[in-house]
Amino acid sequence: MLLIFLLFTNVRRAFWSMDDLNDKCQSNPCSNGSLGSTSTCNLHDKKGKLSETGKAMLVRSTVFLGLFGLMAFGWAAPPSKPVPAPQDSNLQTCLHGFSGCDVSALSPDEIKQVSTVSMKRNLESCMEGSTVCDPTRLSATDATAVQAARYRRNLDKCGSGSPTCNPLLLSAKDAEALRKTVLERNYAKCLEGSPTCDPTRLTPAESKSVAAASLRRNLDHCNEGSPTCDPTRLTPQEASVVRVAAARRNLQHCLDGLFTCDPTELTEAESKEVRTTFERRNEAACKDGLASCQPLELRPADLDQSRAGFRSRNVDACKQGLPACDPSLLTGPEMASVTAAFQQRRSRLNRTQQSRP
Repeated sequence: MLLIFLLFTNVRRAFWSMDDLNDKCQSNPCSNGSLGSTSTCNLHDKKGKLSETGKAMLVRSTVFLGLFGLMAFGWAAPPSKPVPAPQDSNLQTCLHGFSGCDVSALSPDEIKQVSTVSMKRNLESCMEGSTVCDPTRLSATDATAVQAARYRRNLDKCGSGSPTCNPLLLSAKDAEALRKTVLERNYAKCLEGSPTCDPTRLTPAESKSVAAASLRRNLDHCNEGSPTCDPTRLTPQEASVVRVAAARRNLQHCLDGLFTCDPTELTEAESKEVRTTFERRNEAACKDGLASCQPLELRPADLDQSRAGFRSRNVDACKQGLPACDPSLLTGPEMASVTAAFQQRRSRLNRTQQSRP
């Protein structure tokens, strides 16, 4: 639009300039022998009107400016996107295998293109083992390639132990290799004690190895105190080792104060050691005022040492107004300190309330 406006302005200025020249030439006509014969006065006739040459030059300049404006407008305008024809859209739908393909609207060449693409897509589906594969549309070469791909897929499934394996499709060589692989996998499962182990497929030597591995695994379970331990499978020497490990484990549980401790399995020396450890732990708990303290289990000497701690904690509880305070245990000086603590607390509260606006 800007270029069109500039074009109109230039044409209007050209007409105005020609009018000015017309007025000048009428007021000062050019002589035949002067330099004015080659000036713009030659564009006018004697009557002051535009001559034919002047009109032609004006027309040419106007046309030139118009063409230049149109070319500039064409360069500045953004290229418009071609709108696909309905037939091309239907062709793309058919080529991509989308629903809504109208085969009746296709030309013979387009039908050939769609058929080629469809056959290629069907071959890819068959190679991948898809359920949309149509084997009747395959050529002899493609059918051979599809069969080879299907065989490789089934062989991989059989090698990985997949339940979708079909061993009937394997060749004699691959079936024998698969049988060896399955036996090795079953032997490894039996050595690990897997519930999927099939002991009927083991050789005599493999059965001995699996039995030995099972005995070692049971011995480890018994030494660790596992509930899966089967003591009936232990040898006398192994049973004695397991009993020593169990006694050592029970002693540690008793020393740690665990509920799994069985005091009936302790020896006299172990019982004394456990009793000493318990008294020391209980004394420390009573001194620290812990809930696990059992004052009735304290010895008289330990009780006298812990009484000072009880009294000090009781005074602190009374000063703080805690429910654990027992005022009957307070002495005169302790009651005075508790009273002073409450007075200080009330005075601070009063000062805080008075300072507020």
